[in-house]
Amino acid sequence: MAVRVVRARERYHHQTSWLSTYWHFSFDHYHDPANVAFGPLRVFNDDTVAPGTGFPPHSHADMEIVSYVLSGTLEHRDSAGHRGRIGPGELQLMSAGTGITHAESNPSATEPVHFLQVWILPRHRGRPSRWEQRALARADRAGRLLPVVGGAGAGTLAIDQDATLFLGALDPGERVGHPLDPARRAYLFVIEGGVRLDGDELLAGDQARIDGVHGLELTSTQGTELLLLDLP
Repeated sequence: MAVRVVRARERYHHQTSWLSTYWHFSFDHYHDPANVAFGPLRVFNDDTVAPGTGFPPHSHADMEIVSYVLSGTLEHRDSAGHRGRIGPGELQLMSAGTGITHAESNPSATEPVHFLQVWILPRHRGRPSRWEQRALARADRAGRLLPVVGGAGAGTLAIDQDATLFLGALDPGERVGHPLDPARRAYLFVIEGGVRLDGDELLAGDQARIDGVHGLELTSTQGTELLLLDLP
């Protein structure tokens, strides 16, 4: 069993006048050849954007991009004519496919927006671009790992990859398990609270990169929100 824990303080932090972001993998000007990806997981960014600011129009291709808002509101506009806003507990998927230009901004004049953005490499190149979003109630993921993004399955946002993203909300002392083929990987991120994994406690902002296991057992040590990726 291989479990590599990366503590919140070990993440790469970049700060500008309008953006505070933690990059889990090499991104933009940060490059570490030993930390480029984890299987098809290429980007995991933890972004906080100041009110009335945002990312200007920029382009992507052949990437599955998932945004999950923790607080505030995130607005999306793209070259295909899509426009939408997502708030806390809501997910947005942009499958960039053959290419799309988009902008992401914080429409609030007073409140920052805090969101996670995950990029997953697709199995195929040159597919049509897609965009969709979904709202989730906390009750939907209470006491379990709820699949919200995946290659197949009712109720999930579909991506072109054999990967599934789960969200969970656990009360103190609650346990959840996840079966895992030892040939696959898992990526765990603690959004808030804390969980115990293999005798080690992970707290808010901590991550674990896991492979070679037959399954995971997670025990919440306090009120916890977490994200789990099951990856090839």
